[in-house]
Amino acid sequence: MPVSYRDIAADLRQQISVGRYAPGDKLPMLTELQTAYGAGYQTVRSAINLLEQEGLVVAVRRRGTIVRERPAKRRISRSHQVFRDEIGYFFDPVAQPWVALETPTVRWGPVPVDLAAAMGLSLQTEVLIRDRVMGDRETREPKQLATSYLPASVARGTRLAEADTGPGGIYDRLEEMGHRPLRWDVGISACMPSPEEAEALNLPADVGIPLLRVVRLTMSPSGDVVEVNDTRMSSEEFEIGYPIRRHATARPAGGEEEGEDDQLT
Repeated sequence: MPVSYRDIAADLRQQISVGRYAPGDKLPMLTELQTAYGAGYQTVRSAINLLEQEGLVVAVRRRGTIVRERPAKRRISRSHQVFRDEIGYFFDPVAQPWVALETPTVRWGPVPVDLAAAMGLSLQTEVLIRDRVMGDRETREPKQLATSYLPASVARGTRLAEADTGPGGIYDRLEEMGHRPLRWDVGISACMPSPEEAEALNLPADVGIPLLRVVRLTMSPSGDVVEVNDTRMSSEEFEIGYPIRRHATARPAGGEEEGEDDQLT
């Protein structure tokens, strides 16, 4: 049976996985792969295309097909807590040192279709949209995109609609406006980046790297949603992690030992 492009891709993928081809190494030329696998040009080309789509290799002009360098993943720990420092509220100790790399853009526009229901708004309802690119203070390397959506009934005519919202940011302003104490609810999903998002995060244009998407609802004590924060970051660089603790029903087999920690590791 003739070898398929999936067979060739699987074999090359395995060799990359075990380090036979390390990051920065060049794969054999297409003609060499044709000979090695006894396959036609289009079959080999399709195998390489598949590996490119998976983000394992990249075509470099005048060099050939190169195994991509990929960063070691950093864990974004979601501890189900909100923290505060001298700047204001924050939700993740890893991202806490990051700063806005440019002045936030502030505009009015329709609520996104997938957030309208969560905000209790009809489609096409106008909301305040605040976009930020967050990253490393020293290297200026972008790490995440953060977009806040605030109902017009809450934000219009207030400092929330200004580029500089003052000490403590929008959450302090919201609490000062009477929406205190704020509470939050978080959902985590994934999405593919738009070309603009890929460019803002310095993602390779020819590799489909999904984004981790963390959508956080900010609510007043009455339960009204006063802000939605939509944060996106590279799934190649970050992963979401959180501790797992025993519920009261999850007793160790054989009975609980004295002094046993209540956290599974």
